[in-house]
Amino acid sequence: MRFLNRSVGRLSRHRRRPFAGLVLLLLALALTGGLYALLSPASSAQSDQTEADKAAKGRALFLVSCSTCHGQNGEGLKTQDGKLLGPSLIGVGAAAVDFQVGTGRMPMAQPGAQVQAKDPSFSQDEIDELAAYVASLGAGPAIPSKNDYDPSTYESDKAKQEAVTLGGQIFLTNCTACHNFTGAGGAMPRGGYAPRLLDTDPKHIYEAMLTGPQSMDTFSNGNISPQEKKAVIAYIESMREQPGYGGFSLGGLGPVSEGLFAWVVGIGVLVGFAVWIAAHTTRSTKKKGTAQ
Repeated sequence: MRFLNRSVGRLSRHRRRPFAGLVLLLLALALTGGLYALLSPASSAQSDQTEADKAAKGRALFLVSCSTCHGQNGEGLKTQDGKLLGPSLIGVGAAAVDFQVGTGRMPMAQPGAQVQAKDPSFSQDEIDELAAYVASLGAGPAIPSKNDYDPSTYESDKAKQEAVTLGGQIFLTNCTACHNFTGAGGAMPRGGYAPRLLDTDPKHIYEAMLTGPQSMDTFSNGNISPQEKKAVIAYIESMREQPGYGGFSLGGLGPVSEGLFAWVVGIGVLVGFAVWIAAHTTRSTKKKGTAQ
């Protein structure tokens, strides 16, 4: 009997232990699921609510400042004779708004061959609200994060130098035709011009490559990857720090300004010197003739 009781007690303890472990596992899963359900959806809902609020405020700003040209729903407007007042903003994305409004190009002061950059008319919070509203109209490029465009976020000096080398190759292949080898900009057909890059904010350079404002080509992430865009910006920043080894750079505009300087100043000085020599030669000849 004692042996039987001991056996039954051991068997009972062995049964309780697996059952207790199963109960603890179920309680842990229930607690984990409850915490996730409590925190995660609330955070997601709060984020969605924040974007919705920003978009609503952005629409209010849009109706006051942008709808005259772009329409009340961003669909774009034309005059009765078919002239475009403002293009459709559906699908341009938040990055295009951040670039155009952040550089002061929009709202446009007056029509012309190229929209001029100026001081922004809105604060950064208002720009973010306008961007959120335009982004809600259709999918498009988002505003890049600091890690996307800031060369100071490279992990080491070696990584940054490798990026500068890669960015230089990409810049010389794709950008110098308009922005010059030194990033100083230059003239474009039909009254336009490529702006100077050395004074442009890195975020706006990234957004310009991503969205292709005005006559600029669009370099999507499929054409130039985000890492390559960041490398281009690293190269441009290296040009800001590079001294002018050639002396007077003449604005860094390349052969146009250099050729003009050579013709006007260089040849002009030579012509003036030749005239001076000819005048003095004539005087000396006359003096000799008079003396005889």
